[in-house]
Amino acid sequence: MSNGSNLDYSGAISNLADSVGKLVQLQIDTLNNGLKTASQFVEPFTKTTIDLATNLAGTLNSVLQSVSSAFAPKR
Repeated sequence: MSNGSNLDYSGAISNLADSVGKLVQLQIDTLNNGLKTASQFVEPFTKTTIDLATNLAGTLNSVLQSVSSAFAPKR
């Protein structure tokens, strides 16, 4: 009789360990998916910001060249 109850406890502990393992794996998968989603969300904003900064620098360069040519002595 005691052997039967030991087997029941051992099975319960085994099932509990499996469940805990699955929960930990689920949390890791959720974290990985969250990081992937966040990076996919941030990527377009980063590209747009870089493009905007590049365009702004080009515009500023053009403005400075125009101002310089306006004030440059004419020969």
